[in-house]
Amino acid sequence: MAIDTIWSYPPQAAHVHGLDLTGFTVVATDGTIGHVDREADHFGMRHLIVDTGVWVFGKSVLVPAGVVTGIDPEGRRVTVACSRGEVKAAPRFRIDSETMDPDYLTSVGDYYHRLPPREATTA
Repeated sequence: MAIDTIWSYPPQAAHVHGLDLTGFTVVATDGTIGHVDREADHFGMRHLIVDTGVWVFGKSVLVPAGVVTGIDPEGRRVTVACSRGEVKAAPRFRIDSETMDPDYLTSVGDYYHRLPPREATTA
């Protein structure tokens, strides 16, 4: 995945313009990671803030749109091309203002860009 596409939904994700993903379940390659709390697009860096519930001690994680491999509107499910451990190891999301910090977003994008490529899946 090219670094410049980490912030854009890939074609296979079939993201419908205007579709609100809030509340959708987010599923990694090895299980559920949480639910979409909200979407954001700051500085052209589209991403999801995912509420992990108790899985990561009640924390949220930031997932770039380019990691999404599928969106199932009827099943209210988003699949991502990484494992739960890879999501958990991403740069820690602490406060909402970090989504407005281009340096933080760049570090997250760099992290996900360096992950091994995975086959696209359907939701």
